Amino acid sequence: MNTKDMKLTSVMHALSDPIRLEIVKALADTDEKTCGACTNINVAKSTLSHHFKVLREAGILKVRIEGKHHYYSLCKEELEQQFPGLIRAILQVEKEQW
Repeated sequence: MNTKDMKLTSVMHALSDPIRLEIVKALADTDEKTCGACTNINVAKSTLSHHFKVLREAGILKVRIEGKHHYYSLCKEELEQQFPGLIRAILQVEKEQW
């Protein structure tokens, strides 16, 4: 997604869910992960896939497909360019404050 296509309302909506915040935090410390690698998030696989889709459509995540596997990564640079400081602020929020 082009940074100019990112809308603040879409990004904020995607980040408004605690499960999606957990996903963002899980991906912040790594280059990329598969949806199935987020085993610490206790929801059904279909629900987890839905949350990944919302984050991807908002421009927060990008996906690289290799065979049957989808590898997700956080669009840190793109988000920082479009909304300076947003991701850094989100990552500093403690889970209890969600």
